[in-house]
Amino acid sequence: MRSTRAAWLVSLVLSLLVVAYAARYLAFDPMTYFEQQRDVYLDRQVVLGLHVGGAIVALLLLPFQLARGLRRRHPRLHRGTGVLYVVGVAVGGLGGLALATTAHGGAVAGLGFAGLGAAWLGTTAAGVHAIGRRDLAAHQRWMIRSASLTFAAVTLRLYLGLAGAAGLPFDASYVAIAWLCWVPNLALALHLTRRGPVAPRHVRLWTEIPTT
Repeated sequence: MRSTRAAWLVSLVLSLLVVAYAARYLAFDPMTYFEQQRDVYLDRQVVLGLHVGGAIVALLLLPFQLARGLRRRHPRLHRGTGVLYVVGVAVGGLGGLALATTAHGGAVAGLGFAGLGAAWLGTTAAGVHAIGRRDLAAHQRWMIRSASLTFAAVTLRLYLGLAGAAGLPFDASYVAIAWLCWVPNLALALHLTRRGPVAPRHVRLWTEIPTT
């Protein structure tokens, strides 16, 4: 349980750091845009704002949606913040799909980010559909998958930082990271939530993190 709590705390800190970093884009200051995409972002500031704003909401709420203590003691709050999470994903995902058409790195990177946006929207919609049917087990599975894609905002920046530290060419790295930031995340989530009569033990632990 201690290791699970530690993993949750690490994910919380990383999420908050990425939220703080991404929030700079909402100032619409050209100097905050990375050089390779500055002209595109200046031309598409509304779409950029929707994508960043929605993603920030989803990423900020994500760790708390996974906490058992919140769900058990404050189920109405969990449902309310869950609605906000879904809205964040919807806005951020649609904005991401629109931005993918002009992604740095061309069609390969664009397809990678478009795939992320589509999978993010799809897994979240499936989670909403499941809870509408009162299928809590399916809801849990789909929202863990959604969470893995929300966390792509973190893995994207981790991989970019590692690529830069390793001295790898930015253009080639960016194209690869457009896929690496989310495909392994989703593959792991699918493995951990594979359909069965009982969820795997480590998945249950991850989604039962106490907040006390």
